[in-house]
Amino acid sequence: MTNAVIFSEREQGFSKVPATISVQIEKLRERGMIINDEDYAHYTLESINYYRLLHYFAVFLDDNGKYYKEGTTFECGMRFYDFDRRLRSEILILLEEIELAVRAAVSNYHATKYGSLGYLNEDSFDRRHNHKAFLNKIKRMLDKNSHLSFVRHYNNKHKGAFPLWVLMELFSFGMLVFFYQDMRASDKKDISLHYFKLDARNADNWLENLGNLRNHCAHYNRIYGNNLPGELRKAVGDSVSFFPREYEMGSTLFDYLIAIRIVHRRGNHQKEWGKAFVGDMIKLFDDYADIVNPADLGFPEDWVNFLL
Repeated sequence: MTNAVIFSEREQGFSKVPATISVQIEKLRERGMIINDEDYAHYTLESINYYRLLHYFAVFLDDNGKYYKEGTTFECGMRFYDFDRRLRSEILILLEEIELAVRAAVSNYHATKYGSLGYLNEDSFDRRHNHKAFLNKIKRMLDKNSHLSFVRHYNNKHKGAFPLWVLMELFSFGMLVFFYQDMRASDKKDISLHYFKLDARNADNWLENLGNLRNHCAHYNRIYGNNLPGELRKAVGDSVSFFPREYEMGSTLFDYLIAIRIVHRRGNHQKEWGKAFVGDMIKLFDDYADIVNPADLGFPEDWVNFLL
């Protein structure tokens, strides 16, 4: 029997065919994009998928969404691509630091209150918690990471008993949020107030959405002109004491940065926060002032006063 690829009827009727780099360049020209340096365009399209770049170039389309606005160059499109990449990288750094801080806060609190292995007891969680599903997730996570030295150590030396602070080193942001959201309401309240000076309902909503934003960024999705994962609850209480005026939360990037500013523990130290992020954002917008407008990302004119 000869080897053969079996196609379904749906696949057999599929009419899309791959285009060579030269054809891709010609398609861009047909839609009105100016390509002054074809070698540069060819090299770029060998390194970055054509379909991905179309997603970024879409911000330069006319109102009909078919042709690029007059004067749009390939170089301009790539400058926008670089801006969004740099913006995404800046945000990912902060989200990584938030993830590590939340991981430490939750593991320290839960282990201190319920014991090193307290997470194995479903009574340490809210009644809505599906403990069987939770333990299955942990098992799959440990099996997947069985090659890691510290996992081997606890499997061999401690008969597979992983203290929570060790186990959480394997948690994704999503798993971390899942753990936090399933904790008892009183415990979530203690953590959110002590570590983040947040109402527990804000922390619940914000951490989930920041986790989704982290995935959005980690998968290289465009930020500028794209819908973000979800709407954020309005900030209340002491967490907004530094705001220059009342602010309504929503789902723009700036709304997410407000949440990051509050949740990020380093954000409570204005000078360090300014050096680490606000200054970089000012420079980023200045460097690309010819192609981006902060207002398109929900930034008010006095945005610096909100984030410092």
